[in-house]
Amino acid sequence: MPTASTGPTLPDSGFTDIRQDGWLARRVPAGLRPYVTLARLDRPIGTWLLLFPCWWSVALATPQPFRDWPALLWLMALFGIGAVLMRGAGCTVNDILDRKFDAMVERTRSRPIPSGQVSVRQALAFLVLQLLVSLLVLLQLGMTAIGLGVLSLALVFTYPLMKRITWWPQAFLGLTFNWGALMGWAAVQNDVGWPAVALYVTGIAWTLGYDTIYAHQDKEDDARIGVKSTALRLGDQSKIWIYGFYTLTYVGIGIAGRLAGLGGLFLPVLSLAALQLAWQVATWRPDDQGDCLEKFKSNRWFGWLVLAAILAGKI
Repeated sequence: MPTASTGPTLPDSGFTDIRQDGWLARRVPAGLRPYVTLARLDRPIGTWLLLFPCWWSVALATPQPFRDWPALLWLMALFGIGAVLMRGAGCTVNDILDRKFDAMVERTRSRPIPSGQVSVRQALAFLVLQLLVSLLVLLQLGMTAIGLGVLSLALVFTYPLMKRITWWPQAFLGLTFNWGALMGWAAVQNDVGWPAVALYVTGIAWTLGYDTIYAHQDKEDDARIGVKSTALRLGDQSKIWIYGFYTLTYVGIGIAGRLAGLGGLFLPVLSLAALQLAWQVATWRPDDQGDCLEKFKSNRWFGWLVLAAILAGKI
């Protein structure tokens, strides 16, 4: 059995988004590279998608972010570190539970656990380490945010199981990935306000859109091994549904901004974000795995545009 220190030869995995020679992998010791891959540190898009609802909510809850910028930047830094750690922990849980499925899917069979680079016991130890450091970050926040952070673990540990029991695992990913919308507001206001609730519900629609695009990469393998997804459930109607999910995203973020009392510059900048979503769907090729991945990754730009809209609305 190969180990992390011996550097096994990986299977010929065809299409994959795992880069064995990526810039981050080249800069860490060989023995740590499988853990970099396990935590997806070499593919930060998932961290951005987890982080943006946190940042949106922090900015939305801060009454005068341009005057209180030191406190704003401090909270954004804490949530940034927390997003890296918790995204890594979530991916580790996912890969432990899905190791048999991953070995049968073209895109994922070269992941560290199914390829034998990391054992389940090593992955569990790595998971505990990530959770302990995450706890240290969480304790820097107020009690309401701490309580919400602890509750989020229930979602982190159950989401990977949903693809076995429902055609809508992307909805459960939305519940998990957008929890930061509640925590960000709580970190500033020490409560859970209606703007944060609106942002949380809206984030679920956003996730349904971008993760359905992502799931189209694996639809043939998923159908073969019996894994469920919205890509399989919606099939050829996926574009129409994603237009709907993204429309709800635009409207919902607008409602959250209205509830938070954002000013006149908010909606014009938010409309630029809406155009980014429209571009995604209009140019998306569902049967092109590479294009699915690129459109999924482009949601990073949507996240930045929404953050810019919220800050513009505070002027």
